[in-house]
Amino acid sequence: MNHPVSPSTPPRTVPDVQERRLWRRVAWRIVPLLTLSYIFAYLDRINVGIARLQMSSDLQFSETVYGLGAGIFFIGFFFFQIPSNLLLQRVGARRLLALLLILWALIAPLTALVTTPMQFYSVRFLLGLAESGFYPGVIVYISRWFPSWRRGQMFALFAVAVPLSGLIGSPLSGWIMDVFNPSQGLAGWQWLFILQGTPSLLVGILLLLLLPERIERTRWLSAEEQALLRRRIEEDAVNAPAAEKVPLTVVLTHGRLWLLSLIYFCLIAGFYTVSFWLPTLVHNTGVSDLFIVGLLTAIPYAAAVITMLLACHSADKHRERRWHLAVIATLGAVGMTISALFSDNPLVVMIGLTLGAAGCLSTLPLFWSLPTAFLGGTLAVVGIALINSVGNLAGFVAPYLMGLLSDLTHSTLAGMLIISAMMLAGTAAIFLIPARIVNR
Repeated sequence: MNHPVSPSTPPRTVPDVQERRLWRRVAWRIVPLLTLSYIFAYLDRINVGIARLQMSSDLQFSETVYGLGAGIFFIGFFFFQIPSNLLLQRVGARRLLALLLILWALIAPLTALVTTPMQFYSVRFLLGLAESGFYPGVIVYISRWFPSWRRGQMFALFAVAVPLSGLIGSPLSGWIMDVFNPSQGLAGWQWLFILQGTPSLLVGILLLLLLPERIERTRWLSAEEQALLRRRIEEDAVNAPAAEKVPLTVVLTHGRLWLLSLIYFCLIAGFYTVSFWLPTLVHNTGVSDLFIVGLLTAIPYAAAVITMLLACHSADKHRERRWHLAVIATLGAVGMTISALFSDNPLVVMIGLTLGAAGCLSTLPLFWSLPTAFLGGTLAVVGIALINSVGNLAGFVAPYLMGLLSDLTHSTLAGMLIISAMMLAGTAAIFLIPARIVNR
C-alpha cells in the first residue's frame, strides 16, 4: 500500500554570498566531527577483513566461519535501528551518537580475545548492536540542519569516511599486523582490534562536548542566522511538520519504504562484499606481505573518495538523483565482475577492484538523497531506520554467501557474480521511484 507523498517542491532558492558563507560555516562545524566518528566506526566494522589473513589461520576458522562472523554484525545491527532512532527523538542526537561511540569503543577490542567461532559471533553481534543507530541517526540529524539541495554533498562529506577509513586504515592495519606480530604475547591481529577500537572512546567524548543539537540552541549562530537556516528548512519541507506523529502501522505498510529497502539491500550487498573481501581478493593475486596488501587495498578506496565527492556534487548541482545513483551502482557491479572473471591477472584484478570500490562505496550518499527528499516528520525518523535495518541485512547475507561459496568452490567467482547481479537488479528498481519526488 502506497501512501501519498506530496509532489510539490519548493522554489529553488539562489543564496547570496553571505548565505553561502553561513552554510559553509555550519558544514565545517558539524560534518568533520561526524566524519571522524564514522571513520572509526567503519574501521572497527571492517578491519576484520584484513585481520582474517592472520586470524583465520591462527584460530583455524574456515571461510564460512569468517563470512558468518563478519556478517552476523548486521543481525545485531538490524534489531536496534528503529528503537535507536525513536530514542534519538527523546534524548537528542548529540547524546545518543556519543553514547553509541563509547559503547563500541568498549566492545570492539574484545574481538582480540576470541578463540572460538561462537565467541567471534557473539562479539560481532554486540558490536552490531552498538553501531546500529549511528548511521541512521546521522541521516536524520543532517536532514534537520540542511535542505534537500544541500544534503547530497553533506551526506557525501559524511560518507567519505567509508573510503577514507580504508585509505588510511588498510596500510595502517597491515603495518600493525606486521610490526606487532607477535608482541607482549599477542598476535598482530589482536593488536589490530585493540589499537583501532579504543580511540572511539575519545571521539565519543568530543562528540558529546562539541556537536550542536539543534539550530535554535546553537551559540555560535546569531538569532538572525538561526532564523534564516530554519526558514530554508521549512521552505524545503514537503511533508507534514516534524512534530506530527505517524503510527508505526503506516510506516510498516508504506510501499515506497519497502521499495527503497529492497534497493538498499541490493546496493549494500555490493558495498560490504567490497568492504570485507577486498584484502582477501588482493591477497589472492599472490601478494603475501600484509603491509603491501594494505597499500594495494588503499588504491580502490582512494578512487572511491574521488568518485563519491564528484558524483554527489553533480547530483546536487543538477538536482538529479536516480541516474547518478544508477550509473554509479552499475560501475560497481561491472568492476566486481571484471575482478572475478580475470582473477589470474593481478593488474586487471586491481583495475576491476578499483572500479568496483569506486562504484559500490559511492552508492550510499547518493541513495540517501532519495528518501530524505520526500520523507518528513516521524515517518522520516522511523522510515530511515527501517530502510537502513532491512537493507543492511545484506551485510549479513553477502559476506556469509561469499564465505560459503568460497569453501564449496574454492573460488570467489560464483559469489562475486551473484552479488554483481543483485546490484544490477537494485539499479533497475531505482527507476520505479518517480523522478518528481526525488529530483530536488
